[in-house]
Amino acid sequence: MTTSSPHSTPRQDIRNGHCPGERTEGFEFQGAAPVLDPLAEVRSADDPPTDVYLTGTVFLDIIFTGLDSAPVRGTESWARGMGSSPGGIANMATALARLGLRTSLAAAFGDDMYGEYCWEALAQGEGIDLGLSRTVAGWHSPVTVSMAYEGERTMVSHGHEAPPPGAGGVPAPECPPPSRACVALLVPGREEEWIARAAARGSRVFADVGWDETGRWDPADLAGLEHCEAFLPNAEEAMRYTRTDCPRAAARALAEKVPVAVVTMGEKGAFAVDSRTGESAEVPAIAVEALDPTGAGDVFVAGFVTGTLAGWPLADRLAFAGLTAALSVQEFGGSLSAPGWVEIAAWWKHVRSYDDQSPAVRRRYAFLDGLLPAAARPWPLRRAVPTLGFRRP
Repeated sequence: MTTSSPHSTPRQDIRNGHCPGERTEGFEFQGAAPVLDPLAEVRSADDPPTDVYLTGTVFLDIIFTGLDSAPVRGTESWARGMGSSPGGIANMATALARLGLRTSLAAAFGDDMYGEYCWEALAQGEGIDLGLSRTVAGWHSPVTVSMAYEGERTMVSHGHEAPPPGAGGVPAPECPPPSRACVALLVPGREEEWIARAAARGSRVFADVGWDETGRWDPADLAGLEHCEAFLPNAEEAMRYTRTDCPRAAARALAEKVPVAVVTMGEKGAFAVDSRTGESAEVPAIAVEALDPTGAGDVFVAGFVTGTLAGWPLADRLAFAGLTAALSVQEFGGSLSAPGWVEIAAWWKHVRSYDDQSPAVRRRYAFLDGLLPAAARPWPLRRAVPTLGFRRP
């Protein structure tokens, strides 16, 4: 449910008549007419209007790329590339929408230029439903500066927590809309009650987790997993929570708490266990030249959610998630580096035409043959640009 307050304003009321989903010059609008609907074969008249609901914090990401090394104290470093894009939870929301899923995001947006840029990029540029999101008067947008070098990145962030519901903040997530799935971020020491409510209404919940700044890594902090269908931590997080020294052992331990446990292992790929069927799968990472890994984990989750909702086998879901993440790190930016179906199709066409990938890769991704569309429109997707948006003449 959404309510208004003196400090919380629906963005469409202050955007000169523009409404979420309306096309704006300069943005590629995927939301209304996705190139491919991955759920076409499983949709029915009784489906909820939303495929995936998620909530969280939207950051403005400013990304510097082309750094030869980490910045050194007392010196000035010049980057060869720069971009800006919505970040934080926007990374995953954009990745989901670009894969053709009907995505609903509940988030707070500042009433500054940063917030307006992020809203426009998500609602009008990507077709994400922001009906549960609000503009908070007097609250500035959180900002992250990301510096990419040597295949990794260093981030510096600044922001303040949005006012609580009823005081101009994010709509209360206790009443998420009916949806096929929800993506939840488990926060150590904090119980997210909306997760249980969403699961009780039939949503399939996919959980991720952030780094435990307390250093406790207490398995009790993962209590929310009892309401989840899948849990997708990285290897370091999984091993710390399970007190194991092997990502595969960690996945098996986590599968005792959640039906599907997926552990990402960076350049070594990913490993998954389905405790309901006893099945396990491991898929190696695709070799790519990484420009910026910002948001790759979010893109991986979006790919896995897509394959799961479409009913694909576990190994195909894992492979597809790894592919979408690999394609994203070849571009800078978090949300705007997420691939769409045309880019995936272009990659698969390249793999079948050239010998720069192994025969094993061609065999592993053969399931794409019956799925991918023809390149029906210009490629690639819109990417992060050095400014927040050029003004029209």
